[in-house]
Amino acid sequence: MRLNKYISHNSKYSRRDADKLIEEGEVTVNRKVIKDFGYMVEDDDFVSVKDRAVKTRTELTVIVYNKPKGVLVTKKDDRERTTIYHKLPGKFRHFIPVGRLDYASEGLLILTDSPSVADRLMKSNLSRTYNLKIDKPLSEEMISAMKEGLVLNDARAGAHASTKITSMEFAPFDNFELRAEGSNYTKIRVTISEGKNRELRRFFAHFGATILDLKRVAFGEIELNNLPTNKTRYYTRREYSDLYSYLKQVTKSEIKKEEKIKEKLKEEYEQKKKREKIERKREARKVAKKEAKKGK
Repeated sequence: MRLNKYISHNSKYSRRDADKLIEEGEVTVNRKVIKDFGYMVEDDDFVSVKDRAVKTRTELTVIVYNKPKGVLVTKKDDRERTTIYHKLPGKFRHFIPVGRLDYASEGLLILTDSPSVADRLMKSNLSRTYNLKIDKPLSEEMISAMKEGLVLNDARAGAHASTKITSMEFAPFDNFELRAEGSNYTKIRVTISEGKNRELRRFFAHFGATILDLKRVAFGEIELNNLPTNKTRYYTRREYSDLYSYLKQVTKSEIKKEEKIKEKLKEEYEQKKKREKIERKREARKVAKKEAKKGK
C-alpha cells in the first residue's frame, strides 16, 4: 500500500494531509524520513508521523450511516463544505466509506476501519437499491435501457462539470419497480450491481430526466430500514457473520483466479519452449543442408 494511503487509512489524517506531511519530512519509515510519495509500505515497516507510531488496524468494525443531503463523502473539501466527518462521532473519523453518495444524495452508507474490506466491498457486484424521484414519466426508451443496458459515448449529462469520465456503459438493472407517478414526476425503486460515478444521474439525464431525490436504501443484504438521518449503527452479529462468509468466498475466488492465471502462464511458457525447440531444429536442418551442399 502506498505510504499516503496507509497513513490516511490508519490515522486521523486525510490523503492530502498525508501528502503534505510526507513533503514536509514529518513521516518516517523504520526511523528514516521518507519523502517518496510512491513508497510502498511493507508488513514489517514501522511508520511514524510527527514521532507518533501509525499502527495497522487489525480489528474489523463496520457501521451503517444514514447520510443526509448536502454532505460530502470525503475527508476534506477545498471549498470548506460539510463532510460526513463533520457529522460522524469522533471515534469514526478514521473510518473508510464503501463507495460514495454525492452531495445531493442521501441514505445508506457503509463505513469500516479496514481498508481491505472497504476495497473489496467497493469493487463487489453486490446489489445497491435506491429510491428515486425523477421529473418526468417513465418512457419506453428508459424502460428498455433499464432492461437491456445502455452504452453512451457521451455520458457527461448528469455528471459534475469537471468530470473526467466522458463515456459510460450501464449494465441492465437487476430490478426496477414503479412506486408512484404523476404528470411531471415518477417515483421508482431501482436495484443495480455497480457503483460508477453518478451512474443513475447520468443514466436518466440521457433521456432528458433530472433526478430530484436519490436515496440508497440497501447495499447487498444491509438495509437502511428505520435508521434516522445522520445516525449510525454497528453491524449486527448476523451481518458480521454474513460479511465474513462473503469475504471467504471472495478470497477463494481470488485464489482460483490466481491459480488459473498461473496455469495459463505455465502453459504459454511450455508452448513457447516447444516452438523455440522446433525452430532450433529447423535452423539446424537448414545449416546441415548448407554444409552438405558445400561438401559436394
